[in-house]
Amino acid sequence: MRVRHDGASPGARPARERGSPNVSENPAENPAPAQPEAAPAQDAAPAADAAPELAEPTSAEPTSAEPTSAEPAPKEPSAELLALGRLRTEVGKAVVGQDSVVTGLVIALLCNGHVLLEGVPGVAKTLLVRTLAQSLGLDFARIQFTPDLMPGDVTGSLVYDARTAAFSFREGPVFTNLLLADEINRTPPKTQSALLEAMEERQVTVDGEPRALPQPFLVIATQNPIEYEGTYPLPEAQLDRFMLKIPVALPDRVAEAEVLRRHAEGFNPRDLAAAGVTTVASAKDLAAGREALSTVEVSDDIVRYIVDICRATREAPSVAVGVSPRGATALLATSRAWAWLRSRDFVSPDDVKALAAWTLSHRIQLRPEAQLEGVTADTVLASVLASVPVPR
Repeated sequence: MRVRHDGASPGARPARERGSPNVSENPAENPAPAQPEAAPAQDAAPAADAAPELAEPTSAEPTSAEPTSAEPAPKEPSAELLALGRLRTEVGKAVVGQDSVVTGLVIALLCNGHVLLEGVPGVAKTLLVRTLAQSLGLDFARIQFTPDLMPGDVTGSLVYDARTAAFSFREGPVFTNLLLADEINRTPPKTQSALLEAMEERQVTVDGEPRALPQPFLVIATQNPIEYEGTYPLPEAQLDRFMLKIPVALPDRVAEAEVLRRHAEGFNPRDLAAAGVTTVASAKDLAAGREALSTVEVSDDIVRYIVDICRATREAPSVAVGVSPRGATALLATSRAWAWLRSRDFVSPDDVKALAAWTLSHRIQLRPEAQLEGVTADTVLASVLASVPVPR
């Protein structure tokens, strides 16, 4: 990791280029997030559900506005950045109004992490993941988690072959690139734990023999935030293994009308080729992007800022368990990926704040009395971001 030792972290935002892989600076343009508090950019704490959105880069034309003296203009986008930037448009051919979710999944892929999607049924979570897999040319598998699902149904098992009088291993659906664990909280903890080794070690052990999983490997789990009857809440240890928890919101009026218009014109969600979805990036682009992340500099001030945020969650009176060091390293990684997607070679405080809610909220466990008072992890995190001094 390259670390800046200049003692100061850039605070001003770089000038935005037309066609570069930058995003809207206004969180209100994203599908799900809420508005940040009205304050200067360096001091404002965004709403806990604020989320970034990835724009599709097309070229590196200079903007008419001059860059500020505090920060250089964004650098020329690389080939892999251009390829990954086209994913939003490609997924948009099948899924309407979930651009920020696509951004989160790309960040998770770049950081080699996993994602928990939380949303009501019918908001195209499965279609989104399947379309993303096709746009990247990756294998995709889906598991519908149910109360009677067994660990072997996930990882695979040994099967006796009568012809050879020997046991052979039959791979489970976990042997894929993008695994959709649908309604993961509807299966017992024993089966949920079958994913733990796969998520952490990128391998599964069957009958004492470890078996490596394909690379890249990403678990995208879903759960319904409304209906809890007959569910098994994910334990803290498993929640901590998800790099991001992304809310999938209902589409707005315009997006929902577009969904209906497409269906009226014969859109078939099971036929992505007919919708014009093609492969616009590859696993090689992801690998190149991961290598490029190491060139994104992190100043000492940014490191201390992330540490202060995480420590503040542990000291909050409403919190029983705050963010662990694993969560702190996850926030560092996602902030770095977000800076790279915006064509910058350094991490700013705004990058940290933009990814804090997605990266940290599910790692905060509240005290029972705080829950009874209506306190949420998002409100705690918003308070922390507002109170921790921002590096200048």
